[in-house]
Amino acid sequence: MKKQYIYSLLFFFLTGNILAQQTPAAKQTTAYSIEGATAHLGNGSVIDNALIMFENGKLTFVGSANSKIARKGTVINAKGKHVYPGFIAANASIGLAEVDAVRATRDFDETGTMLPHIRSLIAYNAESKVIESMRPNGVLMAQVAPRGGTISGTSSIMQLDAWNWEDAAIKVDNGIHMNFPGSLARGRWWLGEDPALKPDKNYTKNKQSIKDYFNKAKLYLAGDQKEKNLPYAAMKGLFDGSQIFFIHVSGQREITDAVNMFKELGVQKMVVVHGGQAHKVADLLIKNNIPVIIDRAHRVPNNEDDDYDLPFRNAKMLVDKGITVAIGMEGQMERMNTRNLPFYAGTYAAYGLGKEEAIQLITGNAAKILGIDNVAGTLEVGKDATLFISEGDALDMRTNIINDAWIQGRKISLETHQTKLWKRYDTKINKK
Repeated sequence: MKKQYIYSLLFFFLTGNILAQQTPAAKQTTAYSIEGATAHLGNGSVIDNALIMFENGKLTFVGSANSKIARKGTVINAKGKHVYPGFIAANASIGLAEVDAVRATRDFDETGTMLPHIRSLIAYNAESKVIESMRPNGVLMAQVAPRGGTISGTSSIMQLDAWNWEDAAIKVDNGIHMNFPGSLARGRWWLGEDPALKPDKNYTKNKQSIKDYFNKAKLYLAGDQKEKNLPYAAMKGLFDGSQIFFIHVSGQREITDAVNMFKELGVQKMVVVHGGQAHKVADLLIKNNIPVIIDRAHRVPNNEDDDYDLPFRNAKMLVDKGITVAIGMEGQMERMNTRNLPFYAGTYAAYGLGKEEAIQLITGNAAKILGIDNVAGTLEVGKDATLFISEGDALDMRTNIINDAWIQGRKISLETHQTKLWKRYDTKINKK
């Protein structure tokens, strides 16, 4: 019996090691110099034959390889290859669920409707196998956001190579997320109602209930606060400008109503998420300095009379009007599909957006919208050394072949469950 017990322990120990995520990279101790590559800086600029140097987790030189500056540490000859800032997935929920069909692994939606005090941060699972599958495509950071309810809770910005959520956090509780009501609703077919879209008679009532909630929060924050109210207290950052308000809303009428209402309520920083028909209210968004996190390109149009390719042209339409745009991941199988972030940007590039503008959607623009542009998003001296080297164009799935990647100067592993299976079956198929 004793031997059986020992063997069982050994079995579970070995199985756990096999199934566990690989160990996160250690702190950078060796300087790196990458020379000869084409560097896409994330701000629209490109340096051919570039020299990128970094040590102690920070970029120390970004310029031409013709510079006579002395190379430091490990020198990587990247001639013919491309260097990019780490891609940033906005409005993602990776780390909050592992298997969609298994309820016990899903932790992105709490019970209730008004939940500004719920923090996605502490539910984040840094050892998710879904997370490790992001890195081979260059997705190295993400805004981890909650779902559900009217006010869903707060999001945090995470880097994707960590032991736990404490190690992963780049910016804690950067914003609060809200699902704004729609002015149209479908009939409940199961009750015999017409399933077609019709004006929602509760739209005005739903807006007023949100407005009342915000006014109560303001009164609470302005009072003595002797009786603690966590939801109201959590909304302080929306009124003093220390947090961003991410309004999940689509529709010309709805976006206009949301912007005007929250501006009147004193919300300092707003971002429109989804933003269907945002191009129709571009002047309002620009006037109030409101950026948009659009949906991923690979989807059907929202409305029956929309152009078939409207989702593909959405980014160009907004950028041409002067709106700052990033790409969000919310939608079907969003956690698994987050790894395809660069290819969504590539689709927007194929439909009129310039290639470097498309890269900005998932680098510089995303960092600016999320409030982390002081440390990430572009290849600039002083920022975190979060970057990667690709064999070719990283927005094209045929040439997005990443050789090396670093997060805050730490050289990370690009091995995942998927790459192991690929190598295994590639050997079988190509066996002589």
